[in-house]
Amino acid sequence: MILPEVRDPRLVTIRRGGTLADADHRSLALRAATCAEHVLPLFEAERPADARPREAIAQIRAWTRGEIGMWESRTAGGHAMAAARPLRGAARHAAFAAGRAAVVAHVPEHDLGAAACAIEAARAAAPPAEA
Repeated sequence: MILPEVRDPRLVTIRRGGTLADADHRSLALRAATCAEHVLPLFEAERPADARPREAIAQIRAWTRGEIGMWESRTAGGHAMAAARPLRGAARHAAFAAGRAAVVAHVPEHDLGAAACAIEAARAAAPPAEA
């Protein structure tokens, strides 16, 4: 779990005692989705028939528009993370980025996890540095 013991109230929604407004929560979710979308091709190159990470990104975007509930997006995130587990390298990190993005609907701090996983995916896909 990447969440700290003491949670930053700026990343906790107002209804849960923090200071994060709903509009800002949606903005964090959209940014997480964008991070995940940037690296999604790394997963799809390895598992083209597995739509779970792409569906997770679609679900978080639907949540931001008010079309689905938090639980639906969160569930899609879990499925994307399940797609990641048997993999290694860039594809694994890319699927985790999509999963983390989808669970931002439940816990806003996961936007940081989505970004971190996307960075790891890009780093894993990068050619080795020349010496």
